[in-house]
Amino acid sequence: MKKVLDPASLTPRTGAGYPGALKEKVAGRAKRVLGDPLGLKNFGVNLTTLKPGSWSALRHHHARQDEFVYILAGHPTLVTDAGRAKMAPGQCAGFPAGDGDGHCLINDTDADVVYLEVGDRTPGDSVVYPDEDLRAASASSWTFTRKDGSAV
Repeated sequence: MKKVLDPASLTPRTGAGYPGALKEKVAGRAKRVLGDPLGLKNFGVNLTTLKPGSWSALRHHHARQDEFVYILAGHPTLVTDAGRAKMAPGQCAGFPAGDGDGHCLINDTDADVVYLEVGDRTPGDSVVYPDEDLRAASASSWTFTRKDGSAV
């Protein structure tokens, strides 16, 4: 098992599994998954780059999993239920499981945003997207439905 990893050696994972046109908001997102190749089991770590105009995710909140972001470069806008806040390198934000505060980062600048995101891997998580008729549930992979449970 590797103990030291050069993130540049990893192929980034782009886009997201959202249905239909919802994918477009995250088309400029590239994640380098750091935790898996290092053998981490209890939490995930990603080095994520947002191209100008891209979103980190649809605004969402988790039922069972905590999330944390630390800004390394660029100035994303954090969007939560409370509104919008500009972030800068060296700042961080946390999103406790079950708090119901939908959140995402948007790169509304003309430069790349780079950040670390950390999340736990509590099984049986679900996600609500307050601005969309969408929810997701996790078993071995994420399954998307409308909020009423019907197929998307």
